[in-house]
Amino acid sequence: MTAPDAGRGIWDGEETRTFTGLPRDTFRILHVSTGNVCRSPITERLTRHALADRLGDPLWGGLVVESAGTWGHEGAPMEANAEAVLADFGADASGFTGRELLDEHVIRADLVLTATRDHRAQVISMGHSAGLRTFTLKEFTRLVRAIDPATLPSLEEGMVVRARALVRAAAALRGWLLAPTAEADEVYDPYGAPLPFFRSVGDEIHQALDPVVTALTGVPARA
Repeated sequence: MTAPDAGRGIWDGEETRTFTGLPRDTFRILHVSTGNVCRSPITERLTRHALADRLGDPLWGGLVVESAGTWGHEGAPMEANAEAVLADFGADASGFTGRELLDEHVIRADLVLTATRDHRAQVISMGHSAGLRTFTLKEFTRLVRAIDPATLPSLEEGMVVRARALVRAAAALRGWLLAPTAEADEVYDPYGAPLPFFRSVGDEIHQALDPVVTALTGVPARA
């Protein structure tokens, strides 16, 4: 029997989907940046933290959150300043190791959220019909804000069903709801920058994630 993997996702491996009491179906969210030591680890762990805060359930309704880098530092620890940012939000940075983005990560992902448009293009160029499920984080946030939650499946139908419907709705809006500027969809790389810049990037990511997690779970952030 496979145990939960605190370092990468919630439950990893097809066999874990059939355990008694666990979701038989999962929805995988993959966060992508360049080195997988700054932006995508922050985004991964803030997403997990927000889900746990809203749901209070370690299984998060079948949602699996992970990350990788297009030039990933395989096996590398998270940058110390990234860990400090996560500590500011009370999020867990433990057990993280960097990964290089592989075909299998894209194939398994139901939603890919990238730091920049260039990352998005790199993911889509890998194939695997990734275009309709790959967005920059800020792009996805903008699209999600335009979706009426009442049009999504209710939580009684399951969070995985709701999440898949959210991605389809966002993809349908993409050609109609454009960014005001190209830079509006970018989260810039803080690698090598001082802690204050890391914190500004962390705030940016946190603000972008809030409406996404609210739409996924149907639960707003606690005041």
